[in-house]
Amino acid sequence: MRTILAIRAHALLERYFPERRVFLKSDTDTRFIRLRPMSQIIGFVGASAIMAWAIIATSILLMDSIGSGNFREQAKRDQRTYEARLNALASERDSRAAEARAAQERFNSALEQISAMQSELLASETRRREMETGIEVIQTTLRRTMKERESARDEAQKLALALDSQGMTTGDNAATTSDDSTLDFLAAALADTATERDQITENAQNALLQADEMAAQIRYLEDRNEQIFSQLEEAMTISVEPLDKMFRAAGLNTDSLLDEVRRGYSGQGGPLMPLSFSTRGEEPSADALRANRILNQMDRLNLYRIAAQKAPFAVPLKGSFRYTSGYGMRWGRMHKGTDFAAPHGTPIYATADGVVIHAGWQSGYGRMVKIQHEFGIETRYAHNSKLFVKKGERVSRGQKIAAMGNTGRSTGTHLHYEVRVGGKAVNPMTYIKAAKDVF
Repeated sequence: MRTILAIRAHALLERYFPERRVFLKSDTDTRFIRLRPMSQIIGFVGASAIMAWAIIATSILLMDSIGSGNFREQAKRDQRTYEARLNALASERDSRAAEARAAQERFNSALEQISAMQSELLASETRRREMETGIEVIQTTLRRTMKERESARDEAQKLALALDSQGMTTGDNAATTSDDSTLDFLAAALADTATERDQITENAQNALLQADEMAAQIRYLEDRNEQIFSQLEEAMTISVEPLDKMFRAAGLNTDSLLDEVRRGYSGQGGPLMPLSFSTRGEEPSADALRANRILNQMDRLNLYRIAAQKAPFAVPLKGSFRYTSGYGMRWGRMHKGTDFAAPHGTPIYATADGVVIHAGWQSGYGRMVKIQHEFGIETRYAHNSKLFVKKGERVSRGQKIAAMGNTGRSTGTHLHYEVRVGGKAVNPMTYIKAAKDVF
């Protein structure tokens, strides 16, 4: 049975892969190599496998190149969108700060008016009480005077009966006339006092109405201030937290970093000046403290944006590229940077503001640029074909400094990019990945 199956299988193989002979002829001898069907099948399968592997590998490399290009384009679009959003938030923050200052000024003016009206109201109330006291004294005096007049009239009548002479009677009539004049004067003074009291009462009622209107206006201003403060606080949170996370993810101490930036930019200026609403040495109000907290956040955001330009958070290439080697051990030795592969002559850009401390040939690195940044950070760009900067030149983030090449100890065209902190090499991708959600 096995013999029959083997014969049939051999016949089938002979049909598609007939036995072939390859003759090798020399001047003195002729030899041949017999290619049996099984050998031909093994060779055919091996060649097919190699060809399939080559096709798949080429497809993977092509798809990876296309995908990385699309990813970078998407990252650039996201960066532009974020920058536009950040600029819009900054403009809105400035307008909100101006509205907050104007509202606070209106609030202070309203408080001053209310204080003046309250003082006037208290003074009016004091005058009214004084007038009421004066009226009571006058009424008491008038009643006493009327009693004395009645008593004087009784005595005058008794004297009139007792005296017979006409002269004494005339004198009594003159005294009575004098008492009537005094009573008329007191009555007129009492009427004037009552009129002034009514006027003071009317003024006090008007002042109370104005005070109610001012209180309603103050409540409206307080509600408006609350809305403005809430929007500003939300905008500050959205703007500051991503930057804070970015610096922390890069392993930087944010407090010392901001202190160093603040020393280089000592003046705050403009809307970042702390608010002060009292000239009498009083404690600041809750709104003043809240406004100062927002201004402090604005100052922190401004310092973060300055620091972000001075730390290497950007990618040194703007066109399409691929990562060929990362930071770490490679071939038994430490690879202290990240390699980016792209066509020969691809522009290379500074990843942060700084000063060029080396621009020339260095053994192993080929044509290299070294840039010293703030915070003790240094970046290196090696294996370049051309250099566009000189030693001592100050460069800005995104400025073209070199062209990609294959100089020095290199196996192909690429950029060797290093980041050193305090002279010690660190992983450049730490900074690039930390900024992927910000820039």
